[in-house]
Amino acid sequence: MKQFTLITGVTAGIGYELAKLFAADHFNLALVARDEVRLKSVSDELRKAHGIDVIVLPKDLSKSESPREIFEALRDIPISILVNNAGFGSQGAFADEKLELSLNMMHVNMDALVHLTRLFLSPMLSRRQGRILNVASTAGFQPGPFTNIYYATKAFVFSFSVALAEELAGTGVTVTTLCPGFTKTEFHQRAGFQRSSRWLSMMSADEVARIGYRGLMAGKRIVIPGLKNKLTAAISRRFSPIFTAKIVRRMNDR
Repeated sequence: MKQFTLITGVTAGIGYELAKLFAADHFNLALVARDEVRLKSVSDELRKAHGIDVIVLPKDLSKSESPREIFEALRDIPISILVNNAGFGSQGAFADEKLELSLNMMHVNMDALVHLTRLFLSPMLSRRQGRILNVASTAGFQPGPFTNIYYATKAFVFSFSVALAEELAGTGVTVTTLCPGFTKTEFHQRAGFQRSSRWLSMMSADEVARIGYRGLMAGKRIVIPGLKNKLTAAISRRFSPIFTAKIVRRMNDR
């Protein structure tokens, strides 16, 4: 039976570049995104370019039922690799942000990731083979004033994923946490991160995806792409969260 890689958030940015890398290596794909038109366009592109099988699943991961619906749709499809890439952020004062936006961000960035991981992990453990790539961020290494919820969700993803990797040691299933810094994608424009992005140079989505892909295939637990991002992570871990929160505030505040 054909093995498939499941990737969420594939219509742009890192997710799209990861999908291209998997397709080029002849992995069959199950692709998840909210925008059905763009999702089908990506699917057609990869199917024609590489002759692979592609399953399209237009789902909104802010809805609590979506992970279960994805799992049920793929129940008879062996998912050998799960890539939890979907996520979004916003910039602004927490008190001014709409509560619905904050909750949806938490649903997409954390709840859906955990739900999908739990559902697809059991079949992987039964086969004693599988790989999981969870996309966190260097944002998860310090508090983020004026990007409060986004930074907090990425801290959760990092902690959850690294802990799970240790739990699964020796099972045949690996968990890799990809922690990109600022990356040239639609993400920052949609999130309103123009202020903070002025402070740091950006990597391309293609470069980040390639580094993450290699790390996943090598079974690495933590992948931080780029020297500047590695330095940022090291500095964030060295200093107190009170100090790093002040630095992030200067980057994000008007």
